[in-house]
Amino acid sequence: MEAPGLYLRILELIVHVADGIGVAMLVVGLFFAAFLALKTWRTSGDGTLAYTVLRRTLGGAILAGLEVLVAGDLIRTVAVAPTLDNVFTLGIIVLIRTFLSFSLEIEIEGTLPWKRALTQTGASVIADAVRRSGSLEK
Repeated sequence: MEAPGLYLRILELIVHVADGIGVAMLVVGLFFAAFLALKTWRTSGDGTLAYTVLRRTLGGAILAGLEVLVAGDLIRTVAVAPTLDNVFTLGIIVLIRTFLSFSLEIEIEGTLPWKRALTQTGASVIADAVRRSGSLEK
């Protein structure tokens, strides 16, 4: 009887860790985006470029954080508490987060996702913003 209780506690811990990582990605992404934008503005003197770097980096961090938070929600619903109410709640959460991700991608890229030649994840958007800011050149 102890094994199922231990299994659920381990899964709940994993879910809490995933939620913590998702939130940390959002917070760190905010500060990282601000840092890159300030660095870009200081080195280039171009406020428009700095704003673009800020938007792309922050948008990428939000996308990456949302992906991790959805993973935590999936684990919570499927493995920890697979009730009909939780599945319904997960469906609503996934729909909202998918809409947010979709909207952010359009905002960041300026085009519909299926019209881009290459698809990008939140992490690749951040990497692209870092490259554009010139951080990897030095």
